[in-house]
Amino acid sequence: MMKRLLFITIFLAFLASAALAQNQDRRRQMAGIAFYNLENLFDTIPNNAEGRDLEFTPGGQKQWDSRKYYSKLHNLAYAISQFTTPGTPMGPAIIGVSEIENRSVLEDLVSQPELRPWNLQVVHHDSPDARGVDVGLLYNPRMFKLENVTNHRLTTIKFRTRDQMCVVGRMGGERIAVIVNHWPSRLGGQEQSSPNREAAAALSKQIADSLWRVDPEIGVIIMGDLNDDPMDKSCAKVLGAKRDAEGVGPHEFYNPFWRKLDSGIGTLAYKSQWNLFDQIIISGSLANGPDNRWHFYRADVLNKDFLKDTEGTRQGYPRRTYAAGSFLNGYSDHFPTEILLIRYLPQK
Repeated sequence: MMKRLLFITIFLAFLASAALAQNQDRRRQMAGIAFYNLENLFDTIPNNAEGRDLEFTPGGQKQWDSRKYYSKLHNLAYAISQFTTPGTPMGPAIIGVSEIENRSVLEDLVSQPELRPWNLQVVHHDSPDARGVDVGLLYNPRMFKLENVTNHRLTTIKFRTRDQMCVVGRMGGERIAVIVNHWPSRLGGQEQSSPNREAAAALSKQIADSLWRVDPEIGVIIMGDLNDDPMDKSCAKVLGAKRDAEGVGPHEFYNPFWRKLDSGIGTLAYKSQWNLFDQIIISGSLANGPDNRWHFYRADVLNKDFLKDTEGTRQGYPRRTYAAGSFLNGYSDHFPTEILLIRYLPQK
């Protein structure tokens, strides 16, 4: 019996060392996919026909002038420039964003000195949102090759909200689709407004299903400020995004941020209550993919110290641009989030 146990132990150790040696003989590639709510990134020009942007003009309530605008651009650019890891020294391949006024603010953002070396490209579409904010996407053309963009309107609710942007391209030769969202708010209360976000989740699921009908192998990522937590009905039931990756089918979803919130980590806070609205949800094909294709490695809330308030009742919360009418010269009222994907390729 002892000899048998010894043989099994030696055999398992041999398998583990063989697997380690095999991985060491292969090139490891890593790619970052991030999302950041930029908290009212408006320019200073009153160019909205309906006057939705007047608050963010020099004569508006916030006295939003060039000094404040460029300070915010610098702060956000610096924050994004810190989205690096040893495996992703040039930052994420893809960064979804929300709460932007127009394309020009994104072009101003990627032109900042902190981001200019990355040569980030901009994808934007004007939405009918009542507040005048849109979603967008930045990508590094050295890592992600854009194929097409489609925009999808949520028509099942009574008010105007952000369109959902679906960006399809190739990352290292593999097709990836990213659906960027900013779901309807909790105005009127979480329970009363939940049907609006459930409708938004249903639209995201419909987009994903349409992608798979054309290309069953495509990896799908649903990201954004969802205004719901991972366990809420929109995410857990309508999207069906699971808390654990095990057993998630290729055309189902895994939410790696569910466990983050379980451990007390969030992306925004109100009255000492943390929420994790800023999520990156991935298809099972990315959650449980083979070693030689892109597959999930890690999820992070990028709650770096410089992004936090350091005093008062908001100590430890995201340091926002304005609070109680005062200009704080901060970053955003949300922390950014990121996932890392990994794959192993044969050595050349």
